[in-house]
Amino acid sequence: MLTKEENERLTRVGPGTPMGEFFRRYWIPAILSSDVPEADGAPIRVRLLGEDLVAFRATDGHVGLVSAYCPHRRAPMFFGRNEECGLRCVYHGWKFDTSGNCVDMPSEPPDSLFKTKVKIEAYPTWEGGGIVWTCMGSPEHVPPPPDHELVRTPETHRFVSKTFEDCNFLQAAEGGIDPTHATILHNMDIGDRTFLKNFHSLTARLDIEETDYGFRYAGIRKWDEDQQWVRGYHYIMPSYHMRGVVEGFWAREDWCPSINGHIWAPIDDTQTWVFNFMYSHDPARPVTPDIADQSEARGGRGRGYIGPNGMPLRNRSNDYMIDRALQKQSSFTGIKGINTQDFAIQEAMGSGPINDRTKEHLGSTDRAIIFFRKMLVEELNRIDAGQDPRGTDPATYRNVRAVDRRIPIGAAWREALKDDFVARF
Repeated sequence: MLTKEENERLTRVGPGTPMGEFFRRYWIPAILSSDVPEADGAPIRVRLLGEDLVAFRATDGHVGLVSAYCPHRRAPMFFGRNEECGLRCVYHGWKFDTSGNCVDMPSEPPDSLFKTKVKIEAYPTWEGGGIVWTCMGSPEHVPPPPDHELVRTPETHRFVSKTFEDCNFLQAAEGGIDPTHATILHNMDIGDRTFLKNFHSLTARLDIEETDYGFRYAGIRKWDEDQQWVRGYHYIMPSYHMRGVVEGFWAREDWCPSINGHIWAPIDDTQTWVFNFMYSHDPARPVTPDIADQSEARGGRGRGYIGPNGMPLRNRSNDYMIDRALQKQSSFTGIKGINTQDFAIQEAMGSGPINDRTKEHLGSTDRAIIFFRKMLVEELNRIDAGQDPRGTDPATYRNVRAVDRRIPIGAAWREALKDDFVARF
């Protein structure tokens, strides 16, 4: 368990907080590229790391990310005119480019130099993998842009989406990291429930190793008398988690073997954007719209699950539409959709959107959670000491990918799967 002070340190993400400074040392997802589909189109509201912002795609195609409020009289920039490579406040006409420079000030005399002294707060953006990324820290600490295999994958071979989660980023991320819950929470064919008595197939043996970008770990389960099932994951700082879906528990022959995962972008202390991604495991097999739709539906993110702007239709207000009859018959939870099941638990942990970890009792299968928290503390200490946190250099993670394979019982997974862990795009 954590102390109250440790829990606060690891969960608060606003300006001036330790975890807020941590996230501001990296490029993190701000919006999907599809959220601003056209040049000179409508601006959209963005809230990230406790800051209110506005995003817009300028005439030249570059995405601007600026303060939600004009520096003149704090008028809302959401209502601004996106025109001629800038966003113009509709209150007095002050116009700002994507770098935050004031390029026009019609309410001042033509010979005034006032506009050269005024800027709107702006953050750099970079597009890749269908995502608009931003780095909200000091300019001297901005690292090179992300170089995940995802951002190098052709558009025809990937799919991304965005979902709102009503809780702090840490419990959302910890839910993604935890491999043991998958065979319990997400079991949708419970039968006579004898699976609960089979410890070796139900729970995973965890092997964890520290890396320059975060950590790699494998959940290893017995598959049958001859094979073991290995799921190899990567957690790339600050909040990028990937896993494979190839031969494992949920795979079907008509599915495209893929790498998938989540990137958690804190909206503020109590809300999170979850950026979901999948990309083809094989350069010869694209991700078709049908494959993407199947994946989203199974995850609880398809039609009937998600409303406008990534807001879940099955949520806390309606108890995630739990079906108690379904729970008795087949589904362990009675809740439809893998991510919906995750959200139902993660959003209700403890007494609110930030879980009280002082009351936890962690067990032997929680090693990945314990390791993750310990590493986050180390990274915060590293920043306090004036050092760069791990994973800011893309070279540390650019060639990694996740694995989901069955291998012979007794085989060493690191050796057996070493080629599978290497990126192909």
